[in-house]
Amino acid sequence: LLETWNATETAYPDALCLHQLFEQQVEQTPDALALVYEDQTLSYAELNTRANRLAHQLIELGVAPDQRVAICMSRSPAIVVGILAILKAGGAYVPLDPAYPGERLVHILHDAAPTVVLADKTGRSALGEETLTRLTVLDP
Repeated sequence: LLETWNATETAYPDALCLHQLFEQQVEQTPDALALVYEDQTLSYAELNTRANRLAHQLIELGVAPDQRVAICMSRSPAIVVGILAILKAGGAYVPLDPAYPGERLVHILHDAAPTVVLADKTGRSALGEETLTRLTVLDP
């Protein structure tokens, strides 16, 4: 019985990255609901537009394939936009939880050496302005 219920294997296009799969979904169902958070909703097209806009900003700031971009934000749709944008720009995202102790966040930042940090007010506060002085910081 357990094996029957767990027989959920499906073919997966493993040659595509997450953002490419997302863009395929945008083409198929642009007006469908993609994200719901509290009272906010975004369709696939709206989410894609926001992610593309931020991806272009990241590219203008020099984000290129395989460069790391840190993201430190409170829970919100902006995190999803940020992750998609980083992937679309070719970067690798480094997630930083603003609830972590400041020392831990600084250690991760120094170790990862991101070129850009995406941070909202909560993220900036968690990281500390002194830590961010030598980094390019965007608030998506």
